[in-house]
Amino acid sequence: MIERENIIDYIVEKYTIYPEFIFEKFPNYCVFRHKRKKKWFGLIMTIPRNKLYGDEEIKIDVINLKINPELNEIVRNKNGYYQAYHMNKEHWITIDLSAVESLGQIAGLIDDSFKLT
Repeated sequence: MIERENIIDYIVEKYTIYPEFIFEKFPNYCVFRHKRKKKWFGLIMTIPRNKLYGDEEIKIDVINLKINPELNEIVRNKNGYYQAYHMNKEHWITIDLSAVESLGQIAGLIDDSFKLT
């Protein structure tokens, strides 16, 4: 399981972009966006597990990333990878962080999301 802090540290170190906490109603949701264009390339949220799995109400951390639509279906066939929660489902995916064993598994997707936006 990867922690949200590991992702935040990766983005800060690689891109010198800090998380923005812009949602008053959801103070722990953090957005990552380009400095000049202000386009989002990532969003970390804590959501009820049943929003993805349809079972328990416990809270889980997820990240939304932009993805090349041609790869979307391939990536979503992996355990813990879903159509985007609250984003365009063709261009974005949601990843359950509890299903990710290491940052290396999603670092490339973070980088791709940064480049696509």
